[in-house]
Amino acid sequence: MALTSSTSPRRSARGAQHGHFVPFAVMGGIGACAIGVVAYLLWPTWNVEKPGDPTRLPISIGNTLFNVPTQSIRVKVQKRTGPQERVDLNFVYPSLEPPEAPRHVTQETVEENLPEIDRIFVSIAAHHDALSPDERTRTIYPRYLDQNAGTLQDGLSTRPFRDGTPYANEDLVYASSPQIVARCTQDGKTPGMCLSERRIEGADLTFRFPRAWLARWREVANAMDQIMTRMRTPRG
Repeated sequence: MALTSSTSPRRSARGAQHGHFVPFAVMGGIGACAIGVVAYLLWPTWNVEKPGDPTRLPISIGNTLFNVPTQSIRVKVQKRTGPQERVDLNFVYPSLEPPEAPRHVTQETVEENLPEIDRIFVSIAAHHDALSPDERTRTIYPRYLDQNAGTLQDGLSTRPFRDGTPYANEDLVYASSPQIVARCTQDGKTPGMCLSERRIEGADLTFRFPRAWLARWREVANAMDQIMTRMRTPRG
């Protein structure tokens, strides 16, 4: 009598399919692990930060690196690391610390919350080989100055620009020790403001402050120097 097999053709087919599936499953698992390891190694960890802004952000402007105090940045979209075309900042004077978060102002309290300007405003922008501030002072401004007017007080020279020129209603103020050169609007319905420019490599820094501060112009000149030095100091 011939012996018959107890394994049906259907069961044999299932066994064969299972035997082929196991190697593929193992290979798939190994591949998934490998992908996970590569993804972990290549993941952009510079975007993984603890909650809250870091104290300073490394920002490149005109291929020039600045370590900018985060809380000094005035425009929210500029609060990021990496290359940027321009960054706008402000510092409390005379401490030169970043300002505190603004308080909520309502329509009823707006008139009570118009404080005196107590900040130095700074804009850093790529200059793209435009005329430097020093060259402008030497070659452009003298063409428009009133040669018959000017004052010297406490070591600071003040000379007005002529009417009908691009700088009408402004004065050029300057001194050499400490060095300061600024264009200041004349006081009128609104208090005058001063603009002083510096160049560092591929970037121009524009400082703005109230004209009334010229009464202590040496402290203001030193403050601008300190702001520049702090932003060029590597992060500790």
